[in-house]
Amino acid sequence: MNYIVISPYYPQNFQQFTVELANKGITVLGIGQEPYDQLDQPLKDSLTEYFRVENLDEVKRAVAFLFYKHGPIDRIESHNEYWLELDAELREQFNVFGAKPKDLKKTKFKSEMKKLFKKAGVPVVPGQIVNTEAGADLAVKKLGLPLIAKPDNGVGAAATFKLETAEDVERFKQEWDHQTAYFFEKFVQSGEICTFDGLVDKDGQIVFATTFDYAHTPLDLMMYKMDNSYYVLKDMDPKLRAYGEAIVKIFGMKERFFHIEFFREGDDYVAIEYNNRPAGGFTIDVYNFAHSIDLYRGYAAIVAGEPFPAAHMEPLYCLATSRRASTNYAYPEADLLEKYKDNFKVKKDMPAAFAELQGDYLYMLTTPSREQMEQMIADFAKQAD
Repeated sequence: MNYIVISPYYPQNFQQFTVELANKGITVLGIGQEPYDQLDQPLKDSLTEYFRVENLDEVKRAVAFLFYKHGPIDRIESHNEYWLELDAELREQFNVFGAKPKDLKKTKFKSEMKKLFKKAGVPVVPGQIVNTEAGADLAVKKLGLPLIAKPDNGVGAAATFKLETAEDVERFKQEWDHQTAYFFEKFVQSGEICTFDGLVDKDGQIVFATTFDYAHTPLDLMMYKMDNSYYVLKDMDPKLRAYGEAIVKIFGMKERFFHIEFFREGDDYVAIEYNNRPAGGFTIDVYNFAHSIDLYRGYAAIVAGEPFPAAHMEPLYCLATSRRASTNYAYPEADLLEKYKDNFKVKKDMPAAFAELQGDYLYMLTTPSREQMEQMIADFAKQAD
């Protein structure tokens, strides 16, 4: 089997996908922007060949060259939001298994996602596409304030506006480029966002599923520069699982990770968006610590046609909590790592692309106790007076 990895170097933790694929005897071919000498040694050892490119046109030529040299390509993947559309275009051009451009419409546009959420029988909030200032006025009149305005084709909280007053609507109009289609939807008062995340095999069957809660919403992180904290839960609400499974089935993806976000409202959930990839940053590592598994190895197993390896230990809470280099905290890092030495797993330096929003350093800790986890969040975040 020939597997092309787009951008095998970045993000750093995703290098492990290449390592585990190679461990399964799969021929892994890399295409990336970094010089070969910059690659970490385990990544170099796992790549049969690496083709450096400088622009998108060169990527297509690189795939054609690797096809010519190594034979038919069986998979093309990056697992990275930035490259999802390119991955799909390459699969279509070279007739490779997996999502094609036509399959991405339902995962890229919030308006299309909402249609499928409804079809799956999952609650959503009313919304409307906005392409003009007149359309914005109509959406405000129809839906009523407060509203959230997000690019219809966008990721996370980027370029998001919270519209509570007529002045907010006018500010949106002034800052809007008038080229990007926006999706206006009712603002949900719930401050609780949770997920249904996991992996499906080549037949679209879920082989792994989990859930995590955000301590702060992505919108609050963006607006108030808070420290990011989220945590994988030990158990999943059966209603959330049922909603998540219905959504995965209706979207119909194969051999892919998924990351679905919900608002929690009392004992019910409202679907926000479907992401056709793993959750960002180091979240796969957080899943691994919570469930005592190895999702990099598990993904390689299903690509190789093997069963997904089951976990044999009870799940734990796993907290991922960040700190900023510029903040004066009440408790020094060394004191906290000593206090939680039996819980601490790893510290990661956040990539520059995530640091401004999420913090400069990320700490992962596990515990069987929700109370202890909440104390960890408070301790790491507490600032000096």
